[in-house]
Amino acid sequence: MTTEQSNTTVESEKGTVDPTEPSFAETALKLGGKSDDEARRTGAVDAADDQVEAMFSPQYQTQNSPAHRAVWDRVLPVELFDFQSGPTDPDTQAVMDKSIDVVVKHRDGGTLLGENHKITEEVFEELGSAGYWGLLVDKQYGGSGSRFVNFARFLTRMATCDPTVAGLASVHGCIGAVDPVRTFGSPEQKQKYLPKLATGECLSAFALTEPCAGSDLTALRTRAHLDGDEYVVNGEKLFITNATTNRTVGLVCLIEDKPAVLIADLPKEENEHFQIVPYGLYALKHAYNQGLIFKNFRVPAENLLTPVKGDGLTIAYHGLNLGRVALCANAAGTMRVMLQSILPWANYRKTYGDLIARRELVQRRIGHMAGLIVACDALVEWCGSLIDNGYRGEMECIIAKIFGSEAQKEASIELTMKTHGGRSFLHGHLIGDNVHEFLAPCIYEGEGEMLGMAFFKSLVKHHGKTFFEPIGKALYNAGIKNPNPMNPAHAWVLKGPLWTYSKWFMSEKASLGGAPKWPSMPKNLKAHADFAADFLQKSRFEVTGTMRKFQLALADRQLRMAELSHRIQTATVILCTSLYAARNGDELVQQAADCLCLKLTEDLKGGRPSDRYFKKVSKLGEAIANGKFQPLEDVATLDILMPYEQAG
Repeated sequence: MTTEQSNTTVESEKGTVDPTEPSFAETALKLGGKSDDEARRTGAVDAADDQVEAMFSPQYQTQNSPAHRAVWDRVLPVELFDFQSGPTDPDTQAVMDKSIDVVVKHRDGGTLLGENHKITEEVFEELGSAGYWGLLVDKQYGGSGSRFVNFARFLTRMATCDPTVAGLASVHGCIGAVDPVRTFGSPEQKQKYLPKLATGECLSAFALTEPCAGSDLTALRTRAHLDGDEYVVNGEKLFITNATTNRTVGLVCLIEDKPAVLIADLPKEENEHFQIVPYGLYALKHAYNQGLIFKNFRVPAENLLTPVKGDGLTIAYHGLNLGRVALCANAAGTMRVMLQSILPWANYRKTYGDLIARRELVQRRIGHMAGLIVACDALVEWCGSLIDNGYRGEMECIIAKIFGSEAQKEASIELTMKTHGGRSFLHGHLIGDNVHEFLAPCIYEGEGEMLGMAFFKSLVKHHGKTFFEPIGKALYNAGIKNPNPMNPAHAWVLKGPLWTYSKWFMSEKASLGGAPKWPSMPKNLKAHADFAADFLQKSRFEVTGTMRKFQLALADRQLRMAELSHRIQTATVILCTSLYAARNGDELVQQAADCLCLKLTEDLKGGRPSDRYFKKVSKLGEAIANGKFQPLEDVATLDILMPYEQAG
């Protein structure tokens, strides 16, 4: 990952921007009459985002990311949507294969879970010996140094064996202690922790969420103060995955009223300074998810992570992108298991004398789930490749997280549960036992609609600072609260910034742009790519029109921001899926991508499914039910619960 520090000033279309100035969001809220506290809190989050940006070279920052450029550039940058990731190196592949063998052995032997229904310490240790926990740790510290795209694709494979084990690799390596120490640790901190994190001697978590601080991370209350050569921590954490005794956590707290991260080793048992808060949680039932209470808990001062730029929120935000891609990868694996569970049942269950596999409704469910799987695979490969190539990938990883979690929700309820019927609620059934696991990812790594607004904010940030912030400042400085362009005095105040914006707008309207130069693609997939590219290119006018309409009130138009964000994300999914399927070459994978893109296109157009779509998706479902589907290779078939003698 590129962590080259950028200059202390950033060039924009307006010239040099001083990063010490208030953020765009903070300025807009102040100009819009919001309270100083709300502006300050929003500004703190915006500042953390800017500090993460500063870790990346300018060409890899959000403004130059593919999702941003697809909207604002005059020609869509095809090359940034069509990465071809290479194979996993043999040593890393061996670690992955051994890890799969460990999980399959325990799963099939009934020893994966202990009496408390959690993954056993024996499994953790065997995975450590296989090298599982060190996949993202650099080789010099005893890990595999896997490319992220290969790690993410492997998580899909692991999720078909056990999604909890796959999820814990993400917790440990992406949002746990591995990424913070790798990225922000001093040489001494890396030497101290990374070898132990690689072997699993230190299994890790990230302690960020608090009873009052979830989406609003400015509400942190846990504090630490320096006492000699130790920090003394007091506070409470909540909903921390993989949190139990004898773990290593990245502990987010306030030090001198600023967010900071301490690498804290939790004791082997509770004591007067550290207690665990257990609670009933339906999701994550096979992993520890608990609260943590710190009372004068001491952490060596040398364990404070000190990023070159930024603070604790910078560290927290950095790892979230990796976790979001990992979540999509896990969903791709979990949906494979769902689809594999449907096929035997569809070819067993008869209604009115015929197999339900021959019914259009069931065929559509099979075909649609295949499309969801292919789209998640496409997003995982795209985002993982972007990260490996040095991009921050914030907007892209948000797309992967939202689509993956929503796809898994739809697949579990609308497709799998409805196909299995009442058996879905039997003990031992995939849905009955795991429905909360399938729904909870909509909340993990940021609730979907909240992230959608974050996506929109990143999309408009540069455009807003360049064209709309000067308008707001001119009005504010002139004391004009209700501008009227027909008022000569108002028009005079705004003449400069409005002229700048008008030149940009007319130039964009007059530009014909250029047709994207696609790689060789099947005709139907190329048509989808053409539609998505055209939609994304034209969306700049809807986005800027929305900004022009609402001006400083846009921050309060959450529903409009979320809706616009969703449409742009959907078009991006169509683009990535069509390109990925074209590269894949498998006929059924390409048909699955075609069917999904047809459906998403109709959603964007506000139309009804066509007979052409129904015919295609039914034919695809029939082919998968009667044959082989490449993504299901090596996915175990689940037994049919309560089989019965077929009549007729």
